[in-house]
Amino acid sequence: MRTPVHPSKEDLTLTRVLYALSDPARLAIVQNLASNGEQACGVLCQDMAKSTASHHFRVLREAGIIRMTADGTQFINSIRKEDLDSRFPSLLDAVLRSSTMA
Repeated sequence: MRTPVHPSKEDLTLTRVLYALSDPARLAIVQNLASNGEQACGVLCQDMAKSTASHHFRVLREAGIIRMTADGTQFINSIRKEDLDSRFPSLLDAVLRSSTMA
């Protein structure tokens, strides 16, 4: 199993973060992680084709929104909240709050 590469906190860009959060499926993944904490990929995307789920996780990881950690044969996902809040204060909270209002 390959170890996923994550951008450093300094390399996070607003454009990539907003792009990653603009997709409803990716936003739902982040909302689920925000509400329920760390989860495996399979738990988050049970109703999604594996290739589609992999794409969404890659976009979220490369944008710096999630961290994927290997745990046996699966990856556990968590939100990089401290890194995001450090670079873009309150952005994630605002996006999650506004998405639940819609």
